[in-house]
Amino acid sequence: MDQKVTPPADTAHSGVLTQLYGFLSSARLPDDGRLPPERELAEMLGVKRAELRRGLAVLEREGQLWRHVGKGTFVGARPPQLVDISDLAQRSNPIQVMKARIALEPELARLATINATAAEIATLAELNEACRSATTWREYEAYDARFHHQIAEAAHNPILLALFDTLNAVRRAVTWGRPRPSHGSPPSDHHSFEDHDRMVDAIAHREPAGAADAMRRHLQNVEDRLIGRST
Repeated sequence: MDQKVTPPADTAHSGVLTQLYGFLSSARLPDDGRLPPERELAEMLGVKRAELRRGLAVLEREGQLWRHVGKGTFVGARPPQLVDISDLAQRSNPIQVMKARIALEPELARLATINATAAEIATLAELNEACRSATTWREYEAYDARFHHQIAEAAHNPILLALFDTLNAVRRAVTWGRPRPSHGSPPSDHHSFEDHDRMVDAIAHREPAGAADAMRRHLQNVEDRLIGRST
């Protein structure tokens, strides 16, 4: 991987910085931009490790390098930090969670119609039946969560799956403010059953627009009940 790094204007006269600039401008680094270990890099440049570290620190302050303890030093800007689920949940509310789901999950359903294997579709149908057969609300919620996760997995997009998992973690952590039933089970006419049926049917018949629309309608139904637009 070829990198081009601009030397800091006020320190470009420093010998080690000049050598680092020359190295980073011409070296063929791995795709992740990882530099050789400090000992090896110091030997390559013919400088002491203490001098090298000072030079690397200058480039890091300039945003041209970033370091990860235990992994190494990399060319480029530091990537975003991992999401703090607890902090994000504290700054979110149920309506924001639902809006995020409506933005993401219809696309996952659309991709699932294109990429799902026959085995994944069969599992989705089994989970759909398990939701309908649940004898308690807790059991239903467990199967419902697995149903939606199966659709996300069947989309076969690891980035979107990671976003789904992050959103799901936030959803679990957000305080919803409405007590869940402590007894009984979902009624036979629970809205999710018909919604799920439409999703499974569209995915099984490879209908991307239908699957996305079914998922969107389902999540909007959930949102309606959450804010009292429907009972």
